[in-house]
Amino acid sequence: MKRILSALKKIKPAHWLYNLIHYKSLLHNKQAFKRYGLRKPLFTSISSKDFPDKISQAWLDVGNSKELTPNHPVFATFPINIQEQIINWSHNGFMLLPSFFEDNLIQSINKEIDEIVEKQLIKPTHDNKLPFANKISDVIKNVTYTPELIRILNFLLHKEVVPFQTLNFIKGSNQRAHSDSIHMTTYPLGYLIAVWIALEETNEDNGPLFYYPGSHQLPYLLNNDFNDTSTLLKLGNKEYSDYEDVIEEIIQEKNLEKKVFYAKKGDVFIWHANLIHGGSPILDHSLTRKSMVIHYYAKDVIKYHEISERPSLIKI
Repeated sequence: MKRILSALKKIKPAHWLYNLIHYKSLLHNKQAFKRYGLRKPLFTSISSKDFPDKISQAWLDVGNSKELTPNHPVFATFPINIQEQIINWSHNGFMLLPSFFEDNLIQSINKEIDEIVEKQLIKPTHDNKLPFANKISDVIKNVTYTPELIRILNFLLHKEVVPFQTLNFIKGSNQRAHSDSIHMTTYPLGYLIAVWIALEETNEDNGPLFYYPGSHQLPYLLNNDFNDTSTLLKLGNKEYSDYEDVIEEIIQEKNLEKKVFYAKKGDVFIWHANLIHGGSPILDHSLTRKSMVIHYYAKDVIKYHEISERPSLIKI
């Protein structure tokens, strides 16, 4: 049965049928398809091969945040500590916001997740992530719409953002280095942004987040760069681990500097669509590393999943 399901995941018409069943959740792409001249049905496969370029058009990628942001009228409305982070966005590709969320809210999130786990309301993914808790928990849904957070994200992308999903972690992810844009992709590129929230303190033993400052400036690594055997009816032959191998090669070739984020409860890490990051190895498996990621798309761009060539399902 597992072999059959694995084989079906490679067959594009199986995806098309699933997409047709969930057609209403594809309508968010309708206007964006028209805007960017993509003439194909909303339910069919989509990838970077459908577009004329692989370059970010986000304003702080095209220009430099040190030059552009101080002159923007909204910039002065942010606190000084936020301004300092925004100014360095183009260079760093991330923001660190200490104690952004108060302890009582963090406790409420953890309580919600404990209940979800206890009642088995969400089936964990193969790598033990709890996806889309925002769809069943008002507490978590409200966090995704935190006004000051949304204001920052809207400013960084110069577009209105919408939350796509939450991912909750009980333990460290142990995930190898990657960029989110292979999973959640946009056209034009650069219009995904992620928020990581520490729901408890992290240390070297419980698998803290790691990242590579400035790596967002590298060319986007997309399907044709590691898996060019995709056809009209079938996905490419390479696996996700092949993508991770290429990322590791790039890290070594470019001699990228690795940083580890030892977070306090309530800290927030915001990262660029193309920032390379992952989860450090867990040294003590008795420890938890509770955290939550929120992925946001810009509202008016084409939204899809490059690695599986599926359009994103979103109800807006």
